[in-house]
Amino acid sequence: MNITQTALSLNVPDIPASAAFATTHFGFTEAMSAEGFVSLEHPGSPPNLIFLQTGLPTFRPEEIAGSAGQGTLLVFVVDDLDAAFARIAAAGARVVTPPETEPWGERYCQFADPNGLIWQLVQWV
Repeated sequence: MNITQTALSLNVPDIPASAAFATTHFGFTEAMSAEGFVSLEHPGSPPNLIFLQTGLPTFRPEEIAGSAGQGTLLVFVVDDLDAAFARIAAAGARVVTPPETEPWGERYCQFADPNGLIWQLVQWV
C-alpha cells in the first residue's frame, strides 16, 4: 500500500468556528469546502483536517456520528512551544493548559477551539 496523504476528519456542530481557529492560530488554509464540510491543509507536514457538520446523513456508521471532542487531542510538535503559546494566547485563544514540562521531556500546552476540540502543542526538551 502506498499512502499518499493523510487526513483527520472530525464532526463538529460549527464548522466555520473550528476552521477559523485552525487557520488563525495554526496556519492551516482551506483546500476545499462544500455544504457540510471543509478540508484544510497545512504547508508543513501535518495531516489535512476535515471538519464535517455533525449529523450529516452521509456519515457512516450512524451510531458514532456525534460531535468529536471528548477524549480527542489534536497534537502538533513544534520547534518553539513558548513562542507559539505566547502568539496564540495573545490572539485570544482559550488556554486549557499553559506550558508545562513532563518528567520525560515533553513540554506541552493546550488550547480549546469554539467547538471544544483540544489543540495541543508539544516540544521535546
